[in-house]
Amino acid sequence: MSTNTNMDAFWMPFTANRDFKSDPRIIERAEGVMYYTNEGQEILDATAGLWCVNAGHGRSEIADAVSKQLLELDYASPFNFGHDIGFEFANRLIKHTPAQLNKVFFTNSGSEAVESALKIALQYQKSRGKAGKTKFLGRELAYHGVNFGGISVGGLTPNRVGFGPLLPVDHLPHTLDIANNAFSKGLPEQGIDKAEALEQLIHFHGADTIAAVIIEPMSGAGGVIMPPQGYLKRMREICDQHDILLIFDEVITGWGRLGAAFASEEFDVVPDMITSAKGITNGVIPLGAVFVKDEIHDQIVNNVAVGGIEFYHGYTYSAHPVACAAGLATLDIYEREGLLTRAAGDIGTHFEKELHNLKDAPKVIDVRNYGLVGAIQFDPSVAANGPIGLDFQKGCYKRGVMVRTMGNIVAFSPPLTIEANHIDRLVNVLRETAEDMFG
Repeated sequence: MSTNTNMDAFWMPFTANRDFKSDPRIIERAEGVMYYTNEGQEILDATAGLWCVNAGHGRSEIADAVSKQLLELDYASPFNFGHDIGFEFANRLIKHTPAQLNKVFFTNSGSEAVESALKIALQYQKSRGKAGKTKFLGRELAYHGVNFGGISVGGLTPNRVGFGPLLPVDHLPHTLDIANNAFSKGLPEQGIDKAEALEQLIHFHGADTIAAVIIEPMSGAGGVIMPPQGYLKRMREICDQHDILLIFDEVITGWGRLGAAFASEEFDVVPDMITSAKGITNGVIPLGAVFVKDEIHDQIVNNVAVGGIEFYHGYTYSAHPVACAAGLATLDIYEREGLLTRAAGDIGTHFEKELHNLKDAPKVIDVRNYGLVGAIQFDPSVAANGPIGLDFQKGCYKRGVMVRTMGNIVAFSPPLTIEANHIDRLVNVLRETAEDMFG
């Protein structure tokens, strides 16, 4: 990209537009675990794009599949028409989901997957005579996309304020507890008692008014917050006791991030629905999905006379044939290269070891990790004169590493193809940047 390109027309998402356009960071190409700028600088992608490029950049297998599909069937309406590749992709996907979740509703993003799951929950409750179950319970510091349902159940204040009345929702407390769990390796030992807040909210609102609970097994954009040991299983037990659906938002944790295809598998907790996107196509073409328990699907579908539309919901690009082609090629790579479980092996161990070496870096008050995702958190005092996230991100970028920041937290979720020398480079840059800014 030429430095003379006019940037005025593009209103960039989740970006400090004026700051960026005064000092742009332009990515020109990508290969493997690296980005390359318009100035030729090599940048280690320590965020897998945006939690999504799990198989690494520039995979020719995916490019070839997309090119072939474009020339064979570039688009077909998903409303009352179908195409083989959509059914093929759905069948391949459910080989990796929990055994009870065998139905796939396709969307175009994680935001749309969440919106669809919430509507499925409402339709399910109504179809079984529980029309009063209309409320949702989310959690503080949760991110569930940016549609109105998603920001309602989400728990990130900046994403909610200014957008008017939202859905009838209440929120569980988050599980971040630095006082008791700082520098945990894997799941924190303390905090299962936080699940009991669900019982309190159910008692307050009444179980007969609550359609579903939606949580991220691991909070991503809220700061890479791990669930305490036993917490997710207790949430499942409470939902079962009160006849409330449990939805796992696995847009980030899905497709190998934690060392298994899904966090549901890794933590041995089966929800009623799973939302997915990002790594489902390696991030190359937008596609999302909701994986749904058979009994939920059957209740909705079988409650309508044959010939009638059972669920008045969907998208122009649901199961887009080109996106499905990208997804099938991505699954081939994941399966052939063992990427869905790689984070549970030696590379995940090395990631954990090197990351926790940052415990003594300036102003670090916590390091947390699981599989190939992690975060460091700095003392709040570093933000005494304003947020430091953007400056820290810029400092890492100048040193050749891309990271994600949220407040005084720095997060990383590299491609699952990352090697030990890349991790060493990441940790060195994190330390150098911290010493430069806070040392």
